[in-house]
Amino acid sequence: MSTLTRLATIVLLAGTAWGGEWTDPVEVRHDDKLCVSYRARWNGDVVAVQVTIEPGWHTFVMDNKQRQQEKLAGKPSLGIEKSTEIKVTDGLEVAGPWFQTAPTDFSKPEIRWYTWGFEQKAMFGAKARRSGSGPAHVSIKGQACTSDICKNIDVSIALPLPDAKAPATSDIDLAALTQVR
Repeated sequence: MSTLTRLATIVLLAGTAWGGEWTDPVEVRHDDKLCVSYRARWNGDVVAVQVTIEPGWHTFVMDNKQRQQEKLAGKPSLGIEKSTEIKVTDGLEVAGPWFQTAPTDFSKPEIRWYTWGFEQKAMFGAKARRSGSGPAHVSIKGQACTSDICKNIDVSIALPLPDAKAPATSDIDLAALTQVR
């Protein structure tokens, strides 16, 4: 990842972390230890999901399978980690492609193991429009791993929707993210 991309990502994450009404974090634990936490926000234009990843853990991109298939070009692989899946229902409707933080390449080409993901923080976002009164629900499935173990993720976040008359504030910059394949 280029220095400019990293800087844009840091600015994006810092700006959105304090720029509006985020839900309370939903935590994912392995035994008693925190792995990751997720929170969501809709600003009248963009639905965003921010993941905070604990030290030693990492999660995966939304398009891991597509990226792996491109690299393998038809050759077999030992396996693949679960891609992050995000579904938005009950009051919001995604109205365009998903975007994500530029990922880190965790691949080991020497054993044909291709995977991409995130450490520390990541952001996912998509244009969205109101489709009901809400609250909307953001469902997240995926996987968080250390070098020794993996934890399946299956959480849901209730996302209150602001008054329909409230103006959209667009401080979540999808252009600073990478479009999901």
